[in-house]
Amino acid sequence: MSTEKDVLISVNHLKKYFNVGKKAVLKAVDDVSFDIYKGETLGMVGESGCGKTTCGRTCIGLYSKTDGQVLYKGKDVHTLSGKERQNFKKEVQMVFQDPYGSLDPRMTVSEIVGEGIDIHHLAKSKQERQDKIYHCLELVGLNREHANRFVHEFSGGQRQRIGIARALAVDPEFMVLDEPISALDVSIQAQVVNLLIDLQKKMGLTYLFVAHDLSMVKHISDRIAVLYLGTLVELATSDELFANPLHPYTQALLSAIPVPDPQVEKEREAKKIRLEGDVPSPINPAPGCRFKGRCRYCTDICQKELPPLKDVGDGHFVACHNIHKMEMGNE
Repeated sequence: MSTEKDVLISVNHLKKYFNVGKKAVLKAVDDVSFDIYKGETLGMVGESGCGKTTCGRTCIGLYSKTDGQVLYKGKDVHTLSGKERQNFKKEVQMVFQDPYGSLDPRMTVSEIVGEGIDIHHLAKSKQERQDKIYHCLELVGLNREHANRFVHEFSGGQRQRIGIARALAVDPEFMVLDEPISALDVSIQAQVVNLLIDLQKKMGLTYLFVAHDLSMVKHISDRIAVLYLGTLVELATSDELFANPLHPYTQALLSAIPVPDPQVEKEREAKKIRLEGDVPSPINPAPGCRFKGRCRYCTDICQKELPPLKDVGDGHFVACHNIHKMEMGNE
């Protein structure tokens, strides 16, 4: 990866396992490595259960790690203590998937947004505190009049804006956006994504954008990481990934993106890659590539060895034993 960019988050061989029985271990995140550069948006995609949310939460210390390392500005996230940990909690925020479940229904919007300001002592007076709350609400497109209302009085899109305002209230540098638009109406999703892009430009924010809507991920992301069953299978710039997907799972994901034009969609139907077989369980996975049971290029080595993530040029990383075969299949 390029050394010219400032690395804000460095994830090295991260593992997060959950014990789900006497001998059963769910490997939610299994030996994942990537960097997030300051000021960029890294999109993280994959089907439900692939470990996206767990990875995001472990990166910011909401989950303890099983193994590996997460560095924020060169310091291990999971060993921070005292003032360093307090500063980390201020600089790193999360916007959750459910805009209603993540907001306390008994608190007013002013109390929700102001909570972080109080915890981190960011206002010297009540007036300064109120001004900060109003400023955050205006940043996300809400009015001052909304401050004294309760969460149930708002639409889903407005609730998510309140969640974003709460995160912005402590002047963060890095935000994990955990499927922030999946619970919203399609007509509102683009508004929220465009708001996030505008806020990033205004405030110099860095995002980890977790989602399964590939079209929206392409719109907001500088680079995209593709996860499958707890492992990172491909990482590239947004343009490169869509133009030249190398992993068979990425190819299948991209071929399934719907097109608004019915005629074009009909023409694409025959070219869609249909995955066969069932998604294997992440509990005590068998040796070899996690995608082997659904892959049209599977060979003997895939059955035995988990492919390492390797750089194939220009910052494009892929974990596959048969890259050349896939390129031929793509032509």
